[in-house]
Amino acid sequence: MTRHPRERGRRMSRRAFLARAAAGAAALPALPSVLAACGDGGSGGRDVAIDPQDLSRPDNPVTLPLVGEPISDGLEPEDGPLSVFNYAEYVNPATLRAFERRYGVKVKVTSFNSMDEARSKLNAGVGDFDVFFPTTDVLARVVARKQLQPLNHSYLPNLANVWEELQDPFYDRGARYTVPYTVYTTGIGYRRDLVPRPPEAYETPYDILWDRANRGRTWLLDDDREVIGMALLRRGVTDVNTEDPKLIARALRDLQALDEAVSVSLSAAAYEKLPSGEAHVHQAWSGDAVNARQYLPEGTTIDQIGYWYPPDGRGVVGSDTIAVVAGAAHPVLAHHFLNFLLDERQALENYRWLGYQPPQRTLDPDRLVAEGLVPEHLTSAVVRPEDLTAGSQLLQLTPDGEKLWDAAFARFKSGA
Repeated sequence: MTRHPRERGRRMSRRAFLARAAAGAAALPALPSVLAACGDGGSGGRDVAIDPQDLSRPDNPVTLPLVGEPISDGLEPEDGPLSVFNYAEYVNPATLRAFERRYGVKVKVTSFNSMDEARSKLNAGVGDFDVFFPTTDVLARVVARKQLQPLNHSYLPNLANVWEELQDPFYDRGARYTVPYTVYTTGIGYRRDLVPRPPEAYETPYDILWDRANRGRTWLLDDDREVIGMALLRRGVTDVNTEDPKLIARALRDLQALDEAVSVSLSAAAYEKLPSGEAHVHQAWSGDAVNARQYLPEGTTIDQIGYWYPPDGRGVVGSDTIAVVAGAAHPVLAHHFLNFLLDERQALENYRWLGYQPPQRTLDPDRLVAEGLVPEHLTSAVVRPEDLTAGSQLLQLTPDGEKLWDAAFARFKSGA
């Protein structure tokens, strides 16, 4: 299961919740497969048949089956309140207040700690939600369980504001169920003043994570897909969704050698551990590099924080989405909420607080630097449309593939 970026209220990354929840989730009974066919999945009827082997990939775009009908055109938004189901503090509170003022309603946010937890609650029918923030790797599963409703694009004119690549994404061809929310890359955060050599000084920049010179100060993300994916990329394997046991086994051996060399630690808090100096090198998400300035102790400046992502864009890149829940009590208002978050001004204000970049056409690196949103030396943390083409996305695996990856990461963590 891939995991995602940011929770601000308690100074913890959104993905930290996933990492923390992973052990508990592993003990839960396995959820029914996305496919097909049996059980009501909490939806009150049979699941929609989706071939579990027909996984969405850039070279295998998927048009998800329509489950129900979109709402009609021209309806007035309901009175509310709007019920949003999201990672904790993953929308700027000021943005929520602005929506409340615009539509004269209240917004109620119910948070979850992990996508496993969110799906469990949806499967159990816990809560009456209007809006949900699914990750791309679970999208087919929640559609199969009839938990999302098709979108009516007449309410979403601001979808035109986002990158063309995400107006008709490969994981949801035609944007039938989702609109894009944020984009991010996974690279290497580091203290420019504390490491002997920056990543680009190595023949293979990922080797900084194996460098004994940083022993005791090297951290990886507490995330199975990100860690094993990085080990694959270091070896030149760009298929970060491989289910080849030999490649996963080699990645595990490489990670075990890394731990032996540097006594690695795991966290989802690069934004905090780099400014504090606890980490000299930390596998990191792009938004955490930008947000590090919020956690700088006295005497430390943002100039001391570096972020490396492959200049050719051939690293890990990802995106988050927003959807309307099937059976939502306020579906028209929910559509207006999605459109509101896609508004250029609202997306920019949300980004100022959130730190994770909305894929807005107008937010190019020059503008982000000019407006002080990203320090000039951290433009490598800015995601560009071409990164979606050049990069590798961590996507849904088959059930057997998930077991393979989970087992390898568990073996790595047992020694790390």
